[in-house]
Amino acid sequence: MEIKDRIKYAKRALEGIALGDCFGQSFFMPDEIACQKIKKRELVNTPWHFTDDTVMAIGIYCVLEKYGEINQDALAKVFAKNYALDWHRGYGGTAHSILQSIREGQHWRDVASGAFDGMGSMGNGGAMRAAPIGAYFADDLDKVLYYAQASAEVTHAHIEGITGAMAVATASALFLNKKFGHYCGQGESFLRDVADPLPESDTKYKILSAISIKKESSIDFVVSVLGNGLKLTAQDTVPFCLWCAAYFYTSLEEALWIAVSALGDRDTICAIVGGMLSLYTDELPQQWLRYMEHPENSVFMNCTSDD
Repeated sequence: MEIKDRIKYAKRALEGIALGDCFGQSFFMPDEIACQKIKKRELVNTPWHFTDDTVMAIGIYCVLEKYGEINQDALAKVFAKNYALDWHRGYGGTAHSILQSIREGQHWRDVASGAFDGMGSMGNGGAMRAAPIGAYFADDLDKVLYYAQASAEVTHAHIEGITGAMAVATASALFLNKKFGHYCGQGESFLRDVADPLPESDTKYKILSAISIKKESSIDFVVSVLGNGLKLTAQDTVPFCLWCAAYFYTSLEEALWIAVSALGDRDTICAIVGGMLSLYTDELPQQWLRYMEHPENSVFMNCTSDD
C-alpha cells in the first residue's frame, strides 16, 4: 500500500473506534433500562462522548501519521500529553498512575513494568487502541504483530495485555484484506487465523475456545465462556469482541448491538468491535455519526506537535 492509503485506513479505524466507544458509553445506565433499549434497538438520543479509548487511539494514529511506525518514546509522550489535556475521560486507576508518572518524567518502560507489583498490566487498554495498526500495516502481518506489541508495551508489560493488542490488530488487518478480496476467512476459520500467531497466553486460549461457540448462542452463554470486560483484562474482553466480529461482520450496526448487549465494559468492547469492522464496512451509520463526538475535531489530534 502507498503511504496515503495506509493513513487513510488507519484514520478509518480510528473513526470506528470512536463510533463504538461513543455508542457503548451511551449505554452506561442501569442494566434493566439498558437491556430494554438494546432489545428495541433504541439509540440514546443525546450527544455521545468518547472516552480514554478514543483518546489513546488518537495517539496511535498520530504517531503512525508522523513516523510511519510505532515509535515507543513518541507514543508514550503523546499518551501522557493527551492525558494531561483532559484526564476526565474514564481512565482506569492504573492508567492514571502510569500516564501521570510518564508526564512527570519517568521512563515509560520502568513505569509499565512496575505496575501490579512488577507483573505489568494485563488490561484491555492495549487492545482498545490497536485497530489503526492493523489497518496501517494490513499488507504485512509480521509488522502488524510487531508494532501492535510495541504499542501495547508502552503501558502494558504483561503478556496478556500485549497479546490482546496483537489479536485486535491482526483481526483488523484481516478485515481490511477481506474487504479487498485478499482474505476469505470467517467465523471459525477467522478466529483460528487470529489466534494462531499469538503468544501462548490465556487470551490466545480463550480466542481458540470461541471457535466452538455458535453464532446462534445466547449472549448470556457467550459471556459466561468468554467474558464481557467487567474484569478489565485482555483475556476477559478481547475473545468476546473477536467472536462478535467473526459472526456479525456483515453489519457494523448489528455487531455493535450484539457487543453492547453483553453489558460489562461497554465502551471498550464496542470500541474494539467498531475499530475492527469499520475496516470492512463501506459506510459508517450516518444517524450514529450525528450523535457522536468526532476525534478529528478534538484538541487531542495535535498530540505530536511540540509542547
